[in-house]
Amino acid sequence: MGRRPWWLLVLLVWCCTLIVGSCRVSVAPRANQLVSAVTADPKTFNYALSQESPNVFGYLYSGLVQENGLTGELEPALAESWQVKPETLEIIFQLRPNLKWSDGEPLTSEDVVFTYNEVYFNPEIPTSSRDILRIGPQGLLPTVTAQGDRQVTFKLPEPFAPLLRNTGLPILPAHKLRSAVQERDRNGRLKFLSLWGTDTDPREIVGNGPFVMDRYINNQRLIFRRNPYYWRSPLPRIERYIWQIVESTDTAMLQFRSGGLDVFAVTADMFSLLKREETPGQFRIYNSGPSTGTVYIAFNLNRGKRNGKPLVDPVKSDWFNEVRFRQAVAYALDRQRMINTIYQGLGEPQHSTIATQSPFYFSPEAGLPTYTYQPEKAKELLQAAGFRYNAQGQLFDAKGNRVRFSLITNAGNKIREALATQIQQDLGAIGMQVDLQFLAFGTLVDRLSNSLEWECHLLGFTGGGSEPNGSANIWRVDGLLHSFNQQPSPNQPPLTGRVIADWEQRISDLYIQGAQELDEERRKPIYAEAQRLAQEYLPFIYLINPLSLTAFRNHVIGANPTALGGALWNLDELRVDAAFSADN
Repeated sequence: MGRRPWWLLVLLVWCCTLIVGSCRVSVAPRANQLVSAVTADPKTFNYALSQESPNVFGYLYSGLVQENGLTGELEPALAESWQVKPETLEIIFQLRPNLKWSDGEPLTSEDVVFTYNEVYFNPEIPTSSRDILRIGPQGLLPTVTAQGDRQVTFKLPEPFAPLLRNTGLPILPAHKLRSAVQERDRNGRLKFLSLWGTDTDPREIVGNGPFVMDRYINNQRLIFRRNPYYWRSPLPRIERYIWQIVESTDTAMLQFRSGGLDVFAVTADMFSLLKREETPGQFRIYNSGPSTGTVYIAFNLNRGKRNGKPLVDPVKSDWFNEVRFRQAVAYALDRQRMINTIYQGLGEPQHSTIATQSPFYFSPEAGLPTYTYQPEKAKELLQAAGFRYNAQGQLFDAKGNRVRFSLITNAGNKIREALATQIQQDLGAIGMQVDLQFLAFGTLVDRLSNSLEWECHLLGFTGGGSEPNGSANIWRVDGLLHSFNQQPSPNQPPLTGRVIADWEQRISDLYIQGAQELDEERRKPIYAEAQRLAQEYLPFIYLINPLSLTAFRNHVIGANPTALGGALWNLDELRVDAAFSADN
């Protein structure tokens, strides 16, 4: 093929720039489907083993109850009604009649009993769902029994305020999973632990939610289709929901601007550009207010050893476990610069793991400790803890070791990559050397959950809603997401020498105590003290609470994203206006 004239290449580039840059694209709706993007492949199709967000399970499963994404109130789901009996510590649920699984099999009380007794309560299955159902210091669990095909009773060993809300956990199919819970592989492990991985044909995954999976192509897309046996009437109006799997948020934005996506989670760095394109681009950006999730850095405080080898270099472990070291880091971080430059002013400093929307949030005005940008105070704290500076301003410990550690976060998330870079700069200003590592999300999760060999990480937790016990798996010392001092999961080699600090145990005890108190006003000071201790001892150093921003194409009817419920909390009510045209 001969060389094209130079002016033709210039014309092609100019046309491409015009199409994407002006966003005057023809955005005719695709046939009754909705397309969004995620920046990582799913890690499992087995709900009980999942620790990731976003994940597929909110589309595949329902629980006995559900939380209204707009009001936060509990509503019937698989259960059409329930009766709370405080005198006997029981909740009795009545299931809807004629419930079915996505394969057409009947869904009965047997499935509910199986889900709780044989999966969530099974000590051999490392599920974080168990942590939010454990009651009291001994971690007791409810007794779940069936009375006929449609009635289920949860009986508590002692008072437990969050139980009703926690019964929103997905109900799983006994007819598909029971044998895997009862049988073992050649290594003696439950077959359930390797069941329904992402190598499973997605059409084999049986659910009870609004959608089922139809096709999964690694690194490309995951296609959901409407579940014809969904319990809600009418059925979802959208026939297909598609995840486009992209390598970064930048790629997702380009796809949205060119009309390839119907819904897009807008990050602060993209807001100004997209806001200018709303009218010509035929979409609307919804501002749902402060996010309910958290963004933080955490140091590995685990002093444990595996096979005689420390998880963390003992020299660095001494630094990380010194509270003044963590407080110095907190004072050295310029959160306002993060807000101004990375979040474009669309956020505010974050101080607590409990969302500001929760009635249990303890505010700085009420006494929650905060850490304003004070690098000189940070240096004073470090020197009081025995650290020293050389003539070049580099920080050393009392034994002459240069303070240097690695910070890991997930690649492809431009906001986190930018945050990591600023953290490196801010801590460099107080003499620390921070080495950045941007890892694939699956690799990052493996470090935090399995190998437990890491030094510092930058991540976030999704919102726990208004109920603090939703974070019990983070704060209980034996919780599956107690990441700053994690105990190994049941299928991992054990640790020796893991140490629980007094403050750490106290926070764990407060979460147990708060869940046992039924009176909301008496619960508030319990969780306030937990938040105060967390801010004093800083197992998580919180950064920024961004605004929750979502863009929807104008042809998506019924969009109502909220910070509490997320962008697609009412996905089964959305519809695509087939009559919509680019001229509308």
